[in-house]
Amino acid sequence: MKLLVIGSGGREHAMVWKLAQSPHVSQLWCAPGNVGIAQERLAKNGASVECINIGAEDLPKLLAFAQEKKIELTVVGPDNPLALGIVDLFQKNSLRIWGPNQKAAQFESSKVFSQMFMEKHGIPTARAGTFADAADAKKFVAELGGKCAVKADGLALGKGVLICANIAEANKAIDDILVAKSFGVAGAKIVIQEFLEGVEISLHAICDGKTAKLFPTSQDHKRALDGDRGLNTGGMGTYCPTPFLSETELKKVGDAILNPWVRGCAVEGIDFRGILYPGIMLTKNGPRVLEFNARFGDPETQVYLTRLENDFVELLDASVNGTLDKIELKWKPQASVCVVIASGGYPGNYEKGKPIRGLDDAAKLPGVKVFHAGTALKDGQVVTSGGRVLGVTALGKDLKAAQAAAYAAVEKICFEGMQFRRDIGAKGLK
Repeated sequence: MKLLVIGSGGREHAMVWKLAQSPHVSQLWCAPGNVGIAQERLAKNGASVECINIGAEDLPKLLAFAQEKKIELTVVGPDNPLALGIVDLFQKNSLRIWGPNQKAAQFESSKVFSQMFMEKHGIPTARAGTFADAADAKKFVAELGGKCAVKADGLALGKGVLICANIAEANKAIDDILVAKSFGVAGAKIVIQEFLEGVEISLHAICDGKTAKLFPTSQDHKRALDGDRGLNTGGMGTYCPTPFLSETELKKVGDAILNPWVRGCAVEGIDFRGILYPGIMLTKNGPRVLEFNARFGDPETQVYLTRLENDFVELLDASVNGTLDKIELKWKPQASVCVVIASGGYPGNYEKGKPIRGLDDAAKLPGVKVFHAGTALKDGQVVTSGGRVLGVTALGKDLKAAQAAAYAAVEKICFEGMQFRRDIGAKGLK
């Protein structure tokens, strides 16, 4: 099979790495890809993965490339091309593509749509309101006593959620988004949710329009600094599985969320084929969905795909074909930990072009895979080119061993200004 993967981050590197292991794949391209992706080889024939200089949101060029190369399956990584309707465009041109169509991608591209869907179809979620008017929003915040999450309606690179501890902070967040337009058109409307206390986990389920198969739990670390301090980021690390739900509890939580979601999709005429990724808060009153994403998490993908035993091509194929009910998900018994190494200053302003040393030494450690996110080549040297630079991922017999292996690999790598959290997985070890 000839495959095309769309995207350039750590998630896409993990997807390419896993797809390249399948005996079904004879040629694999990634648009636009990154340095690490270009170093991957296919298990079938040893061929290199080719990175092509087409942006993930350049839909006409991606379509033309897929047609020219007779691509048999296109795999979409990031949220933006899904929200722009890449799946609809490819399907209209009789090309097979994996990911939710534009209508289904609204679960992520519109927080307002998602919140209203949950309320309408009985999916457990936080008490919330949706607003386009700042004065109305501030009244609702006062009712909540100021402790809340203020969320821009549209896509904002994972940074459109402001957690507020009091009325002054919440009012400022409302003014920033609705009045000052700090997130541009993504903030034309907002969702305000009551602040939920508990343990936050990530769920993932692969869907084929009628069946949803649940993955094990993982836990993302959104804040920039140790102890969940600092600004929200796209994710500073993750681990899988978490100890917070037993198999039986996970099934119960999955049923409480996925069953009404599947029924709701049928009622609303939503044909969802791809990954549904709900962020969940385990509260004392039961699980609550904080929000939905319509693609693999980043860096959750890195820990899921290092543990997944299934042929990834066959899994995505079943999701596109509507035959997931015939597939059983299989997972390695080990734990996986991913530590994100970021540029100094991230998620604020940061400099690019810093030479990275120690990548080969880290890669030699047993059970370790270094996924590239924001990297580039300059004069034959790998340099930084993004906020999140690398996702250092390790398998271990248990969480403690995986964590130790990941941090041993992180210590081998250095570049000017590099930063990372030192507590990825710590909550799972308490």
